[in-house]
Amino acid sequence: MYNQENCKFAATHEWAYIENGVATVGISDHAQHEISDIVFVELPKIGTKVEQGKSCCVIESVKSASDIYAPVSGEIIEVNQTAADNPSIVNQAPHGDGWLFKIKIANQDEVKNLLSFDAYKATL
Repeated sequence: MYNQENCKFAATHEWAYIENGVATVGISDHAQHEISDIVFVELPKIGTKVEQGKSCCVIESVKSASDIYAPVSGEIIEVNQTAADNPSIVNQAPHGDGWLFKIKIANQDEVKNLLSFDAYKATL
C-alpha cells in the first residue's frame, strides 16, 4: 500500500509510514502472524500524547494481549475505527486497511531511530 522508502519499522514490530509530518502506524505482517487471530483492538483516543517506545494501544488475540508501542512521539490525530469494529482486518491487511492510528510527529529526528524494511527483516 505504501512507498517502501517512507515506511519504517520499530524493533517492537510496528511500522510507521511517514508522510507530511504524520506517521500512519500498524503492526508488521510478522507480528500479526505471531499474535494470530486478533479479536479485539483497543485504540488510543484522538488527542492523546504518545512517547516513542511507550505502549499506547492493545491488541488481543485468542491466545494473548499484546501492547502496541508508539514508533514516534507525538499526538494521536486519527484512529482506524474499522480495525476496532472488525479486528480481523489487522490479520488480513496489516500493511493496508489494518492500520491502527496516525501520529502527528513531535520530533522528526526520532524517525532516525526506526529501521528500514531490510534492517527490520534481518532482526526476524
